Amino acid sequence: MRMFDIIAKKRDGGVLERAELEFAITGFVNGSVPDYQMSALLMAIYLNGMTAEETAQLTDIMAHSGDMVDLSSISGIKADKHSTGGVGDKTTLVIAPIVAACGVKIAKMSGRGLGHTGGTVDKMESVPGTQTAVDRERFFEQVNEIGISVIGQSGNLAPADKKMYALRDVTATIDCVPLIASSIMSKKLAAGSDCILLDVKTGNGAFMKTLEDSIKLAKAMVSIGWHNGRKVAALITDMDTPLGYNIGNSLEVMESVQVLKGEGPADLTEVCYQLATNMLYLAGKGTMQECRAMAEQAVSSGAAFEKLKQMFAAQGGNIAVLDDFDQFQKAKFSQQIIADQAGYLVRMNTEMVGNASVLLGAGRATKEDSIDFAAGIVLHKKTGDKVEVGDCLATLYADHEEKFAAAKELFCKALTFADAPAEQPPLIMARVTKDGVEIL
Repeated sequence: MRMFDIIAKKRDGGVLERAELEFAITGFVNGSVPDYQMSALLMAIYLNGMTAEETAQLTDIMAHSGDMVDLSSISGIKADKHSTGGVGDKTTLVIAPIVAACGVKIAKMSGRGLGHTGGTVDKMESVPGTQTAVDRERFFEQVNEIGISVIGQSGNLAPADKKMYALRDVTATIDCVPLIASSIMSKKLAAGSDCILLDVKTGNGAFMKTLEDSIKLAKAMVSIGWHNGRKVAALITDMDTPLGYNIGNSLEVMESVQVLKGEGPADLTEVCYQLATNMLYLAGKGTMQECRAMAEQAVSSGAAFEKLKQMFAAQGGNIAVLDDFDQFQKAKFSQQIIADQAGYLVRMNTEMVGNASVLLGAGRATKEDSIDFAAGIVLHKKTGDKVEVGDCLATLYADHEEKFAAAKELFCKALTFADAPAEQPPLIMARVTKDGVEIL
């Protein structure tokens, strides 16, 4: 078998067999297939696409290129959730304890933030003392003991994806649904959960900007999961506006706690209930209606908030801050952004808002950047709100006053005002399962 022939076959629109995909991926990981040949294959895939079967096999091979986490020592059904990334997206910190409180095990590996999107691990580490680098044996013990653990990605998960992504990044082959789907799902398959719910963001703050493209990606990922023996569904959720009002690590932990206490903002609360309901449904806990009732009961009874505290305590976190936000580290400086015009806030460029928080220190422009856990933005007005001159649009937080000017300028550029309100998209736009697409 020759890599030349595999490239030519895909270049000419052919369907690659599993053995051919294994030859290419395994060879690329071990160094026998050079970068220039893998780049050629990736471009051929970009131009000609892949069948559902091809994509599923490619993903399985990528997943098996490194460690496959075996969760069989954890009793019961294990559920996972993946978000394609957004601004103010702190849903894991809400839905993971809700689902765990309802009896479904959460053994989750999460990532750090990069660019305008935040990362769950960074948010968790804003709780003083919290350890997210946990060895696998202790990880399993914790899930068996209290039903939940969220840690940073560890081990050698899907190394083929890391190498392939680096090539895609410099060969203009990032924006390709089969390659995006296989990149995401190879790590999810390697992480070992039985059920996977995908939260595919759509809008100006998301990787996928349109509903059509988001549905394509969701369908591809759901198909990959079921082809590889996992129960998978996806929700398409809005990212034309930041989720909730708090953007920044400790700020988002506080807002997550508010939701678990039944006191959170309506948009974040509803999205979390929808995600938790679908995770419970995939795990076989009942009908959708029964699962929604279970999720709401977990919050109203206090069981979900208690589960969050148990998780942080087990991972060394100072849970006193979850009951008393004043104990969180505070930013040294704050600055309000005051409206100088009246009207309706009809659009927010969510990606720009996220990048404004990065300028304050709440995120990373590069992987090497450090995080200021207390930095961020608290929104006081969101898309659809009426604004009067003198209203506070947002409060910025940072440890260095000189960061405010650039962040304020970018934030203000992100806002569009009009004399009349504009129709807003629904929070949840569609549900994608193995049976098809349901527009909501």
